[in-house]
Amino acid sequence: MRSADPVDVLIGARLAELRAEHGWSLGELAERSGVSRSTLSRAERAEISPTAAVLNRLCHVYGRTMSQLLGEVEAAPAPLVRAAEQRVWEDRAAGFVRRSVSPPHTGLRGELVEGRLAPGADLAYDRPPVPGLEQHLWLLAGALEVTVGEQAHRLDAGDCLRMRVTGATRFRCTGPDPARYVLAVVRP
Repeated sequence: MRSADPVDVLIGARLAELRAEHGWSLGELAERSGVSRSTLSRAERAEISPTAAVLNRLCHVYGRTMSQLLGEVEAAPAPLVRAAEQRVWEDRAAGFVRRSVSPPHTGLRGELVEGRLAPGADLAYDRPPVPGLEQHLWLLAGALEVTVGEQAHRLDAGDCLRMRVTGATRFRCTGPDPARYVLAVVRP
């Protein structure tokens, strides 16, 4: 049996709190999110590390961005967060690493996120965590294909894509090297 990652324990506890605050059973949350009861239960108990797609679905149901959710497991908000203290979350199976660059604060609308996708990584989200999010993706290295709805955009290092996210999105590392990007997220 694997030892639970401390971040997964904090995320699981926060997910359980959110479900309790809404008064939902695991079954009700499963229906609302499209995530199986088993996966929800195991994530809340930190028996598994939830994937980016699962967290995205839960953030959608709870009306939060992923950074907000991760920020809620922090102790107290600070105006400065040192690089070594920035929360890093990894979806190993998908080849995705996410660093919350901005100091966590639930009252602010904007945040910066660093994303890294391994060569061949392909992340698909069926819905935004918060409908109407404005995002600016600045590709620092590698090659990336970003699909927003039906529109696919090929990005090379230095390119920046602005998008308003209302539906499905997909991020695919298309080059032989990892893709590294900065994502500026602005809540509606």
